[in-house]
Amino acid sequence: MESVKRIGESPEPQDVKRVRLSDEERALKLIKESDVGIIQFLNDKSAGFSGMLKQRYSDFMVNEIDLKGNVVHLLDEGVDAGKTRKEKKIERRQKERQEFQGKTSEEIQQIKEERKIEAMNQPKYELTEENRKALLELITEKELQNIEDLFVNGKYTETETKFEDKSTRGKLHQLLRESFEGKLETITSPENTFRITIAKNPSTQRGRHPQESLNHVDENGVINFGIGPFKHYLHFTVYKENRETMEVAGTLAKFLRIPSKNIRYAGTKDRRGITCQRFAIHKGKLVRVSTLNKALKNVVLGGFSYEDENLSLGSLKGNEFLITIRNVKAINEGDDLIKIITTGFETLKTKGFINYYGMQRFGTFSISTHTLGVKLLNDDWKGFVDLLLAEQDVVDPGSEESRKIWSETSNPSFALKKMPRRCVAENSVLKRLCSEPLSDNEDYSSHSYFQSIMAIPRNLRIMYAHAYQSYIWNIVASQRINKYGLDVIEGDLVLVEVEEKKEIVDGEVFEEDSIANKYIRAKPLTKEDVESGEYSIYDVVLPMPGFDIVYPGNESIKQIYVDEMAKDGLDPFKMARRVREFSLAGSYRNIMSKPGNVDYKIIKYQDDDQPLVRSDLEILRAKQEGKDLDRFIQSEDGDKTAVVLRLQLGVSSYATMALREFMKADTARFGDTLKVAEN
Repeated sequence: MESVKRIGESPEPQDVKRVRLSDEERALKLIKESDVGIIQFLNDKSAGFSGMLKQRYSDFMVNEIDLKGNVVHLLDEGVDAGKTRKEKKIERRQKERQEFQGKTSEEIQQIKEERKIEAMNQPKYELTEENRKALLELITEKELQNIEDLFVNGKYTETETKFEDKSTRGKLHQLLRESFEGKLETITSPENTFRITIAKNPSTQRGRHPQESLNHVDENGVINFGIGPFKHYLHFTVYKENRETMEVAGTLAKFLRIPSKNIRYAGTKDRRGITCQRFAIHKGKLVRVSTLNKALKNVVLGGFSYEDENLSLGSLKGNEFLITIRNVKAINEGDDLIKIITTGFETLKTKGFINYYGMQRFGTFSISTHTLGVKLLNDDWKGFVDLLLAEQDVVDPGSEESRKIWSETSNPSFALKKMPRRCVAENSVLKRLCSEPLSDNEDYSSHSYFQSIMAIPRNLRIMYAHAYQSYIWNIVASQRINKYGLDVIEGDLVLVEVEEKKEIVDGEVFEEDSIANKYIRAKPLTKEDVESGEYSIYDVVLPMPGFDIVYPGNESIKQIYVDEMAKDGLDPFKMARRVREFSLAGSYRNIMSKPGNVDYKIIKYQDDDQPLVRSDLEILRAKQEGKDLDRFIQSEDGDKTAVVLRLQLGVSSYATMALREFMKADTARFGDTLKVAEN
């Protein structure tokens, strides 16, 4: 490594001239399916079809499936709590502008003065005869008149009457609050007289039980618009278009002025698409949260309910996908497209698909996340940082200049200035290195590099190690299917006990792998187990390498772990590390996945930009207008063909891997057979 050039020693490098690669060039420089172990198909790969994914947001819809098996849909747009204070204020100003239009400043001032006098003469309270009578049993006529005069002179008054009895004082305090609708402040003097003033912040809630102030009660006595009394957790549905789950949570936290940790959800959903999922807010107030609908963009909140329990990662059964694949064509020109689609669907429906970790698990740049994971598992802290900040053929465009600066100067301060904030890991590392000392050889020590890695947010830095586990799992799954097909063999692992495996760090629960299955015990099948016919390939699991799992009893499968990990200098039987976060316990994952409620529809269309499927929001708003719309848009015949696939998957399965088997397609970004539209 060249010596590190400190700030001020040399000018920063010139701006990097960006050269945009074509899709074909990018495809050659990106990681491919084969690079991460995705190799096998259940049927012949040659008979497939190609298509375009995510041409429109509505082409990729995801609806969460809750723990009760219900598909989460947007069924309302929150509650109608009336106009906000800000809206009322704007409305008053607009009304005034219209009324004052064409009038002189003197005329406007006169109107305002007349209104001020009129407002002063308006009664500030409604003192009933019953309340007046009750008050006069405790105070004199003169004292009551002095109290009423407060609303004119704005001063304070004190009773001549002294109240020695504590219960009488309490009764009078309460009676004054009720009679004057909370508009008075009352205190008892040392002489036991009453001192009374106009309240600075009058409230009809004063004196109520604290729990009651959290509820909205209408004039008919209905609590919280019919969803019931306040409970500790406010649950609601979040419908979003082209927004990330964490981004939406952050926006809600900002508007509500609460910590982000108070907002919970069961799983993250894709950005480019239309998704529905459940959120929960600790001590959330219905009206306050629902009113945010007026300020949110591409997000709608609805389906509110108060619950006793919070949400946490994994609190769902899975997701329902409605995926539109446009401009579909047979891979082999001249093949019967409809027959190919039908055959692919029947395979997906009856056999399912190999439960690979999808390409998104390994990143979208030239350097895979699992490659970075190898560095962490080998305690190569400097190697990790150099690889994370390295120049790449395909990388976040905004980070190119920063990477070049690091390559040429190894100066974290210069590189940090040019690194986009969205590159969270890179920013964290560079920022920490800026405060670390140089060693005698003008490089950072191994400890400094380690400290910079630990500055990366925990979930993100652990992701790299988990990606390596996923990579090994994919390789083993491919070789297992290649050698033995869908037959159950002696030594295959099946689960024998269900238990959630979580870590507790700094008081927060953290799942070791929110995507992997949570089953932690498995047994190898005996010859008798196999011959019994009790188990199928859908029961078979493969382990993610770790120190707390059992490897398959079949020696040839076990050896794959040994051979593949040896290439990276790792031993599957020695996965414990000095750094706890990179000491992976391991977990199990089903080798096959079979979707539920799977069906498809072929639609002819003409224009690539025309919508083919309606969203929950479109259907809801049409229903509010008295119209019943079908999910699919019936279009006139066109010369283009689209396939809309509906399926339900468990939390551990990737929809792209289901598409891969259905289409016999390459799911690598900018692949030849399944292209993903650019944002």
